[in-house]
Order: sequence, then C-alpha cells, then structure tokens
Amino acid sequence: MKLDQLSILLGSLCLALAITGCGKGENGAGGAQSSATAGGKKLKLAFVSNNAANFWTIARRGTEEAQKNLGNVDVIFRIPATGSAAEQQQLLDDLLAAGVDGIAVSPVDPANQTEALNQIAAKTLLITHDSDAPASKRVCYIGTDNFAAGVEAGKLIKEALPNGGKIMVFVGKSDAQNAADRFGGIKKELAGSKVEIIDIRTDDTDTVRAQKNAEDTLVKYPDVACLVGLWSYNGPAILNAVKDGGKAGKVKIVCFDEEADVLNGIAEGVIYGTVVQQPYEFGKQAITKMAKHLGGDKEALAGGKQIVPTLSIKRDNVAEFQARLKQLLGK
Repeated sequence: MKLDQLSILLGSLCLALAITGCGKGENGAGGAQSSATAGGKKLKLAFVSNNAANFWTIARRGTEEAQKNLGNVDVIFRIPATGSAAEQQQLLDDLLAAGVDGIAVSPVDPANQTEALNQIAAKTLLITHDSDAPASKRVCYIGTDNFAAGVEAGKLIKEALPNGGKIMVFVGKSDAQNAADRFGGIKKELAGSKVEIIDIRTDDTDTVRAQKNAEDTLVKYPDVACLVGLWSYNGPAILNAVKDGGKAGKVKIVCFDEEADVLNGIAEGVIYGTVVQQPYEFGKQAITKMAKHLGGDKEALAGGKQIVPTLSIKRDNVAEFQARLKQLLGK
C-alpha cells in the first residue's frame, strides 16, 4: 500500500470515517442523540472484547470518542481477563442483568456460544465485532473481513519467502471465527505456491504458552522458514522466541495487529510485516451505530455486516503508521 493511500486511511481514524456496509442512515451521530434524549433515556451500551490484549486499548479509545460525540450514552467496556468463553459468557450475563440497552461482543467460541447469544439477542440489542457469530441472531457484525485479511497475510508470507519454505501458524483458539477465517484466507493464498504449512498451534490466549509454542517449533523444526501469528499477542510472543533462539532475521515473521513490539520489530527488520485492523473504528462504530439504531434509525445496522478495511504494514510504511497511531491515542 502506498504512503498516500495509507495516510488517507489512517487519517480517517481521527475523523468519523464513512460508515458503510451495515447500511447508512441519513442522520449523523446527533440523530441518535436527539431521538434518545427526546425519550428522556440515557443509553447504556456495552463493548466486550475476547481477551485482554493491548489491541483492545485502541478499540476502547473509539468507544470513548463515540460516547463523547453522542452525549447521551454511557459505555461499559468489559474484558475477559483469561480469554475463556465461560468468563466472557459470565460478563455478558452480568451486563444483561444490569439492564444494558445494547451489547457489542467479539465471541470467543461462536459455534458453542450461539444459543447463549440468541438468548441475549432476544432481550437486548446484540451485535458482534472483530469475530462474528454468523449463525446467531446478532443484528450486525462490524469489523474485518477476516478471510480477506488472511489473504493479505498470505501475500506477505509469499513476499517474505520468494523461494518458498515451511511455516507454522499460531493463534489463541483455532475455532474462533476470526482465527478460522484468517487461516482459511492464508491457505487459499498459499495454495499452489512453494510455501508449506506445517500446522497450527493454539495457546488459549496464554501469552507464556504462546511464546513456548514458538520456541518449541524452532527446536522441533529447525528448517522452519516463517512463523505466523494470527492474534495480536502472537506477534510479540513469536518475536521474543526468535530473538531468544538467536534466529532474528533468519526466520521470517508475519503477524496481525499493531502491538508496539511488532511495529518496532518491523522497523528493525526482524518482522517482515503485519496486517493491521482498525480497532478504533470497531469501538467507535459499534457504539455509534447501536445508539443510532436504538434512537430510531433502523438503517444504521441494516445489511447485517460492515467491513472495516485492513492495512499491510512493512518496513517502508511503518514509521508513518506509528506516527499516526500515536496521534490517534494522544501520545
């Protein structure tokens, strides 16, 4: 991606960003505010992550911006510390008991949570973000087209390994929808190439185990050419393992998201590239569109899906991305 394109996309993070895909009402954010305020009710809207990674700090900034702009919304931000489906479900149940008007959640285990999600959807507005639960009765998904993001990661892998080679893939839970889609996109892009996928290793969102998985791979497969991390914390875990194993620069790394260690690793030339999402927009759009929907704009969440585009960050554009990210987070 050229720098001018990157500037346009990243610059939009600091603005409202064109809200597309799930349908677009004629009213702006103020439309929801006036409708809800007219009814004399301040909305309670919840945003629930699927783990405690730093990735969600950026999403939180987006929810805070939406709350500030709307004025009639209280945002409740919840993080399952262990990243387990059971803990996340307890958070969702507690929010429902607290009488929230809407919940945006990234399901940890969408297939097994579908029934529980449907029960929530029957009692309050439910949307998904980051990882979808397409079989559930959620009203809309706001986030990345994870299969397409996987394809982009596959392109980075082929660039990093022009002559092919063996790769290992790492993720928290392989059955999470975003993980399955990303892996599927990678496999599609690598089909017919000289790149061979050894396997996929899971860590249940345990960062210590994530690094151990990478370390074990380097020992068991000394000819592995590239390590690929699908979730945000996997990149730093892989980076630490490669550095500790004395293979920095020898074993390529491709990952997802904009962890500081990952961006620094790209700048150093130790990580080849990362596919970044726009979690700020996940948070901002989820809260804004739920408020608009509840305020009477039924087009706000129409269509069932809103795709927020990804960016591929490599050494030639990482400095600009880092500067934009600092501006976004007010650092």
